[in-house]
Amino acid sequence: MNSFAETCEAVAATGSKHEKVAIVADYLRSRPMPDAELAAVYFSGRFFPAYDERTLQVGGALLWRALAEAANTNEAKVALIYRKHGDLGAAAAEMLSFRKLPGQPLTLTMVAESFRGIAQARGPAAKHAGLRDLLARASSLEAKYLIKIMTGELRIGCKESLVEEAIAAAWSAPVEEVRRANMLLGDLSETLRLTAQGRAGQAQMRLFHPIGFMLATPAESAVEAFEQFSDMVVEDKYDGIRAQAHCSGGCVRLFSRTMDNITDSFPELIPSLAAFPEDVVLDGEILGWHFEGNGGRARAFPELQKRLGRKRPTAAMIGQFPVAYLVFDVLYAGHELLIDRPWRERTAILDALFAWARYPLDSEAAAVPGLLSFAAGGDISNPARLLRAPSARAASAVQLDELFDRARARGNEGLMIKDAASTYTPGRRGQSWIKLKRELATLDVVVTAVEFGHGKRAGVLSDYTFAVRHGDRLLNVGKAYTGLTDAELATMSKWFLEHTTADHEQVRQVEPRIVIEVAFNAVSRSNRHDSGFALRFPRIVGLRNDKPVEDIDTLQRLEDIYNEQIHVQKTA
Repeated sequence: MNSFAETCEAVAATGSKHEKVAIVADYLRSRPMPDAELAAVYFSGRFFPAYDERTLQVGGALLWRALAEAANTNEAKVALIYRKHGDLGAAAAEMLSFRKLPGQPLTLTMVAESFRGIAQARGPAAKHAGLRDLLARASSLEAKYLIKIMTGELRIGCKESLVEEAIAAAWSAPVEEVRRANMLLGDLSETLRLTAQGRAGQAQMRLFHPIGFMLATPAESAVEAFEQFSDMVVEDKYDGIRAQAHCSGGCVRLFSRTMDNITDSFPELIPSLAAFPEDVVLDGEILGWHFEGNGGRARAFPELQKRLGRKRPTAAMIGQFPVAYLVFDVLYAGHELLIDRPWRERTAILDALFAWARYPLDSEAAAVPGLLSFAAGGDISNPARLLRAPSARAASAVQLDELFDRARARGNEGLMIKDAASTYTPGRRGQSWIKLKRELATLDVVVTAVEFGHGKRAGVLSDYTFAVRHGDRLLNVGKAYTGLTDAELATMSKWFLEHTTADHEQVRQVEPRIVIEVAFNAVSRSNRHDSGFALRFPRIVGLRNDKPVEDIDTLQRLEDIYNEQIHVQKTA
């Protein structure tokens, strides 16, 4: 483990990607195969391979308590040193640096056994004991990287793609072959083993392990989007959550874009997905849904949001906030991986999968965003939870604008414009898929509180809470942390430090004098802020030094935007 930790230090010390790859490759090649396999996973910042759904279920409070005990100190001291570094691993290295080194060296095999034990342990006391025992055997440098791995904050510039390159370099294999093997397997350890044996090209698709989602590049206008492709297809851009469905032999798993298993959160989708007659992997969007006869329409995202974070929703919640799964791509079917086929071939296969649906739907009728749908087990009395996304064609930028307006009228975010000849490129944001959407609105608001960031922003006040005006009061409505340059953040941090009215360590209340313009995609009712509203995807457009606080937007303006949004959705 010490050699692994020293290698991590060396990787973190260089900014050269080429050197990082060489350092990791040399380490992997020099280790016995069992150690190399474990190290490949740990270098990617994971404690288990990607396909493995086990978690440690160790929160920050438990880690802090275990670290305090290992360092023979208290949690207040941990908080003080953490504030200095903005990184719990670095704090651990400082706190344990004066401790006598443990007698028996810690090995990667011991670490793997400890991770398995912590994952299996039930209850905070048992997990705390596992953490305490692991940290007790670790040197300060080893503890630094153990904690970084457990918190998912390795931060040495060694992402999974770099580990793939290092594996390829270590055994002189084509890097694309290694990437594809890891994508199919979701396991860097098995990928390394196959590569070392010269068999990476023989890797097979592992169902129930999500592969990366293909991503879209934003376009500023319909003209810009139209100019991208000679053969384009157009779909609505839906305001839900992206989900990948793996279906085989009546078993179904749903995965979010962050690769989390969200199957239990949407149990009403499972029967329809389990009814597929063959193994399939689908790409689509989970939407809040208003059922109308044989079809329906999408609900606003705030309605779906009431389901998010619920691992096992009650029957009452499922009935009150129903969802549907709208499918727009197929990645695997007929025992064949389809991502290398062009969109036009994949969509024909997807249409064939839906051909046994119990009833067709007209995509233009009643604003129904589905061509075909079917209910669980072919039961017409059941709501059609599974929908096939429609597509259209546009012969000009003007037609794109018209399609955009129709999508917005249906309550959707905008358009997805796709190259009909494009293959599916997992995890990449290229020019084959273009998204066209516009901000709902912008607001001029005032900053009321700021927070220190994390990682490279650990010493920078980069997270801004902001408010609208209501008479003589300022009511918070959201928080944003993107949109300003590093130079602007540095300047504003200095100002906020000098104009702090209350210091709560990580969070500071500040004089409400800095006006910013924020953009957002939607407004929802919320008890999170004292305004009674929350903004969806708020981001800072810029500083408004030209505006006094007296001229910021009001609560009434926010209510007007919300009411107009609701009106559009109800009339869609």
